[in-house]
Parts: sequence; structure tokens; C-alpha cells
Amino acid sequence: METMKQYIEEAESALLHTYNRYQVVLDKGDGVYLYDIEGKKYLDFCAGIAVFALGYHNKKYNDALKAQIDKVIHTSNYYYNVPAIEAAKKIKKVSGMDRVFFTNSGAEAVEGAIKAARKYAYLKDGTTDHEIIAMEHSFHGRTMGALSVTGNPKYREAFEPMIGNIRFAKMNDFESVLANVTDKTCAILFETVQGEGGIYPATEEFLKKVRTLCDEKDILLILDEIQCGMGRTGTMYAWQRYGVKPDIMTSAKALGCGVPVGAFMMTEKVGQHSLTSGDHGTTYGGNPLAAAAINVVLDLFEENHIIENVNQVGAYLTEKLDELVQEYDFITERRGIGLMQGLVFEKPVGEIITKALDKGLILINAGTNIIRFVPPLVITRENVDEMMEILESCLK
Repeated sequence: METMKQYIEEAESALLHTYNRYQVVLDKGDGVYLYDIEGKKYLDFCAGIAVFALGYHNKKYNDALKAQIDKVIHTSNYYYNVPAIEAAKKIKKVSGMDRVFFTNSGAEAVEGAIKAARKYAYLKDGTTDHEIIAMEHSFHGRTMGALSVTGNPKYREAFEPMIGNIRFAKMNDFESVLANVTDKTCAILFETVQGEGGIYPATEEFLKKVRTLCDEKDILLILDEIQCGMGRTGTMYAWQRYGVKPDIMTSAKALGCGVPVGAFMMTEKVGQHSLTSGDHGTTYGGNPLAAAAINVVLDLFEENHIIENVNQVGAYLTEKLDELVQEYDFITERRGIGLMQGLVFEKPVGEIITKALDKGLILINAGTNIIRFVPPLVITRENVDEMMEILESCLK
């Protein structure tokens, strides 16, 4: 068997250099732990960037996928398939939305949401110069449309020109949104909790004011729940905590718990007055294997009381992180909800994350000076204690 070093050298000579990877080759997972090819064990507080909500090696999840593989994996969207029909029904139930389009990723879901909003506006007045308001410091994906609404110039500048008619407002600053509204505004788009941009939850007041504005002017509210959705903040979707329903929303990451799958959903009103036959498509989206993953994920969320666990353990994690803010002068703030948390440091956190990895704890950053905590949603208080012990040893 090749050594870790040999594998890494092979990867460096074969793969495109678009990631600065940690020097570890992961091999398998069990529960909330991952193991590298040399057998070293790591407590995982990253969950594949908020993806592996149910933890690793969940027997029911694995068996459902194996059973579907033995039936059929792909048929295309020229035909119906039962797993996709069942998955759509379950998503409608947990989201309260009316229409579902399955994608392969979060970025693709954002692309579809943008197209739906533009088509909705086009059908109203027949023009194609509509504008979308997005937020500064947001992150919606790497494809050209998703990148166009990502409010971080460093991700965009080398790839200009982006799709046009995008304006950027400040998150949680309603006046700045208002200042960007014109008679051409067709949608306002933001993450209910900004992830990559630094773990910034939308405030209830901001959400409600934007919702009211959208209702008054027939502007569509698009909420990106790719990272903060699927139970991570203690409700199935983060907007449900505030009772502010979007017209279009996106979901991905934990929706498939490891199988690449995303979706955008919309109300019946938008569904009836936007994308129709020939407007949008995908070869793989909603294939039987991906849909089987969604079905078993949503079943397990209910059976295993995942959201109750998020609320209980999330409260404990919040308390523990707040203690660190009190204890260390160089930690300035904790932000977040449930099991989506960020610790803000005065200086870059790369060294702390690398140290933690050496000691068997997987953490990631959000921006240069924030440690992001997005563990599997099945973690326990004991796992939080174990994480805290390793983290504190790195801080000292």
C-alpha cells in the first residue's frame, strides 16, 4: 500500500491546484469520527462542510443507497421515477414550499433560482433588464451565475464580466437594501445565515422588513439555505425560526448527506409564472440514487429526532464557546445559531486549525480569522467536551 506522502505527491501531480488541502488522506468514517489511511482517528467538527449531518457509516442510510443501486441509478428526466416523486413530497412537507426542482449541487440550485426569478419578471413586463439585490460578504457558489451574486469581489474579479444587473446591499441593513431597490428589481437574495462570509445570521427584524418590501413591490424573496438549512440551526430551514417564508429557496449539502444533490423550491405562485418546459433542465438532477438519499435522510431526521438534538447540543456548544470568548482576550466574539457557529479571532486562525488537526480534531475556517463549527448533527455533549479539550490545548 502506498504511504500518505506518496498519495499526496500523486494528487499534487494529477489534480488541478484549486485547493490548499490539509496534508491528510482520509479513508473511512464511523459516527462522528474520521480515520486516515494510517488509522489515525479524528473528531469531525466540519462534516464535509456541513454535509454529513447523520454522521458516518449510518447503516440505514447505507442500506437504502445499496438497495437503490441494485435497482436503477439513472434514467434521465424524460421519465418519472418513484424515489424522486417521494422525495419531492417529503421536501414539500418539511419546507412548506409547493414546487421542487432537483439539482446536483448548491451552486446549481442558486443558478435555477436566479433563472426562475428573471423569468417571473420577464413574464410580467416582457423586458430583460431586471435587477437582483444580493448581499455583501455572501457566498452562493462558484458557477458564473452563483458567483455573480456572491458578495466578495476577490472571488469574482478574475472572471468578469459576470451576469449583469446585480446590486449589493449590506446584510441586516434594511436602509441599504431600500437604497438599491429600483423599478427593475425582480429579486432580493441572501443566505438566512451567511456561512463562508463569517457566520452572520439575518436578524428577525431585517427578514420581516425585506419580506414586507417584497410583498409591496412584487419582488421575489430568495433565501439560500444550502449551508444553514436541513436542521443545522434548530429548525428544518433557518427561516422557519422567524416565520418569514421565501418565494424561492435553495437547499443542498445535508439534503443528501454525502450524495451530491441540491434543490430549489418555490411557491405555487412562482411555479405557475416562471420556468416552463424547455426553460431549465439537468441530466442527473433527481436521479433515483440521489432521490433515494434524500428520502432516507428525511426519514432519519424524523426517526432520530435530529432537530431536537441540534437544539439541545447546540445550546451546550453555544455555552462552551461563550466561555472561550470570556477566557481569551484574542477571541472577540461568538456568532451563530444551533450547530452552525463561528468564533472570531483577532488574527488568522490557520495555525490553530492545523494544530487541532495534528491532535485529532477537524475544524475549518470562515474567512481568515473565524473558526467555523459545523459538526454532524448527531454529536453529543461528550463530543463537544472532547472538542473543547483539544481546542483549548491549541489555544494555550
